[in-house]
This record gives sequence, structure tokens and C-alpha cells, in this order.
Amino acid sequence: TITCQVIWKKQIGQFLDHYNNRRYHESLNNVTLADAYLGRNTAIIEKRKKFNELTIQTRRFNHQRQAA
Repeated sequence: TITCQVIWKKQIGQFLDHYNNRRYHESLNNVTLADAYLGRNTAIIEKRKKFNELTIQTRRFNHQRQAA
């Protein structure tokens, strides 16, 4: 029926939106397909790298301070 087709198309559209724009892909260094396609992946990965480095430095500092 027409109602089933409309529902089916809507669900397929929602799945594709999730898969392309919201789901992180491990093979793409955990960025979305849209980010990789639009060239944003390098900036995202660099931002994460800087954030991780800062987090490690903060943890080391806190650990050293507590150990002293």
C-alpha cells in the first residue's frame, strides 16, 4: 500500500542519514562519512589529538601533585 511505501522510504532515509552523518566509522579514524567526504576529517582528527595530549598532561600533573 501507499502508506507502507511512505513509511518504508522514511525509515530508509533515516537510516542513510544516520549512517552517513551521525555514525562514526572506525576505518575512517572515527569520523563520519560526511566529514570524510567534505574534507573535515583532518581537522577533526587534529583537534582530537590536541585534546588528548592536553588531557594526558593534565592527568600527569595531577598525579605528580598528589604523589608529592
